[in-house]
Amino acid sequence: MMTQDRIRGWYKNFGGDVYVSRSGGKDSDVLGDIVKKMYPDVPHVFIDTGLEWLSVQKHGKEVADKVLHPSMNFIEVIQNYGYPVMSKEVAQRVYEAKRNPNSEVAKRFGDCEHNRKYPQFSMERYAWLLDAPFKISHKCCEINKKRPAKKYEKETGRKPYIATMAEESRLRKSTWYSQGCNAFEATRPVSTPLSFWTEQDILKYIKDNDLEIADVYGDITGENGCLCTTGANRTGCIWCLFGIRQDSERLLRLKETEPKRYDFVMGGGEWQDGLWQPTKDGLGYKFVVDWLNEHGNMNIKY
Repeated sequence: MMTQDRIRGWYKNFGGDVYVSRSGGKDSDVLGDIVKKMYPDVPHVFIDTGLEWLSVQKHGKEVADKVLHPSMNFIEVIQNYGYPVMSKEVAQRVYEAKRNPNSEVAKRFGDCEHNRKYPQFSMERYAWLLDAPFKISHKCCEINKKRPAKKYEKETGRKPYIATMAEESRLRKSTWYSQGCNAFEATRPVSTPLSFWTEQDILKYIKDNDLEIADVYGDITGENGCLCTTGANRTGCIWCLFGIRQDSERLLRLKETEPKRYDFVMGGGEWQDGLWQPTKDGLGYKFVVDWLNEHGNMNIKY
C-alpha cells in the first residue's frame, strides 16, 4: 500500500524520531490507526487550541500521548493580527497589502497590467476586503497550531506525520504536486501519507476498521462509493471563517450543537481605535458576518 510505503520511508529516514499529529478529526484518526499498527512506539500529539468542537477536543486528548497548548489565545490573535475570513491565501494577501499599500501584493488588488498578464495571481475580486473595518489575517493557524508543533519538534527532534489530503484545497494540492507525500527537503519537513486519499477512502477505512471517531460526526451511512456522515462532514476550528463561502451554514451548526459557545462567538465586540475588535465577553462575529454579507454579497447564515 502506497500510504504504508510513505510512512515506512519517513520512519526509516529519521530513525524513528517521528510523531503523528492528531487533530481529533476523522482524517487523523485514520492516519493514527495506520501508523499505530506499523509502529506502536511512535507518539501521537494533540494541540489543544480550544477552537475545536468539544467532542473533537475530548477525542483528541483521549487518543494522544502528549497534549500541547498555544502561547496565545484566540482573542489575542484577533486583536493583534485579525479575523480569519474567506481563505488563508486571501487573508494573507489582505494582511500583507494593508501592512504595505505600495507592495507588489497590494498591486494585485487593482486593475493593472500585472493582473491582465497573470490573471491567476489577480486579487481584484477581493479588493473590497481592503476596506473592512476590522483586521483580517492568516496568522491564527501559524500561532495556534504550527508554533506549538514546531516547538515540540525542536525540543524532541521528531518529524511529523500529518493527515492532510490534496483534495481539500488548491494550496494543499499544489504542495503535494511539488513536494510529494514526504517533504524531506522542505524548510519544515513533514509527511502527508494520505495526500492522495479521498473523503470516500477515509469514510470506508473508518467503517471497515470500526474506528471510534468524535461524536460530532455522527454515524457513517451509505454504500461503498457513496458514504457520508450523519453529523458534521468536516470539523476543524469551529469559528474559523476560511472557506465560509462554500460552507455558509457552519455557524448554524455551532448554534444547534454548542449554543453557549455560539453566543460567545457571535456576541461581544467593540470599537477600538476605529476598528472592530473582540472583547472578553465575545468575539464579535455578528458584526463581521453582517459586514461580509453586505459588502461581499455573501450569504453566511447564523
